[in-house]
Amino acid sequence: MAISTGLALLGGAVTGGLLSADAQKSAARTAATAQAQAAELSIEEQRRQFDAITELLQPYVKTGESAIGGQMALAGLQGPEAQQSAITALEQGPQYEALVRQGEEALLQNAAATGGLRGGNVQGALAQFRPQMLSNLIESQYSRLGGLTNVGQASASRQAAAGSAAAGNISNLLQQQGAAGAGAALASGQAAANLFGDITGTIGTIAGMSQGGVVGKGVF
Repeated sequence: MAISTGLALLGGAVTGGLLSADAQKSAARTAATAQAQAAELSIEEQRRQFDAITELLQPYVKTGESAIGGQMALAGLQGPEAQQSAITALEQGPQYEALVRQGEEALLQNAAATGGLRGGNVQGALAQFRPQMLSNLIESQYSRLGGLTNVGQASASRQAAAGSAAAGNISNLLQQQGAAGAGAALASGQAAANLFGDITGTIGTIAGMSQGGVVGKGVF
């Protein structure tokens, strides 16, 4: 009878332990899966946001790249041919032609009004006017390009900052995924350890029963 009782205790411990271990393992897997899925969704959103920011800033970045190329050409940093080509483009452009025409007309009208149309001063002023106007236009163009370069630089900086932030957030989320998987594995291992402990404890109890008062009473 005592043997049957002991076997019943052992069977109950094993069955209960298995059910408890399975429940713990299932709960750990469910929690880990939910955490991993949440982290994955967040990673996808981080990437989506970064792609959206990159797309929004890309035109400004490209404009800045073109502008700095124009500045380098005007400054002679791309070679004399590129510098001459940039200056010639300004000299032959509509803005230069309009400014020269308006300026020369103003000089001639002023000279005519003062009776000095054929004077040497007028001719000298006309001779100096075009080179000076071109020089002013080069400086103005360089300054305008500098403004666009700054826009591109600022946009590139924002894009880099967004990329750095996204990388940091994704790294943290990946660590969370790893921690979730590790936690599930540890929980499964602990459940198995608890099962073996319960079984071992039950076997010890039965052994104590067989070696203790039950034997003394002649049950075994």
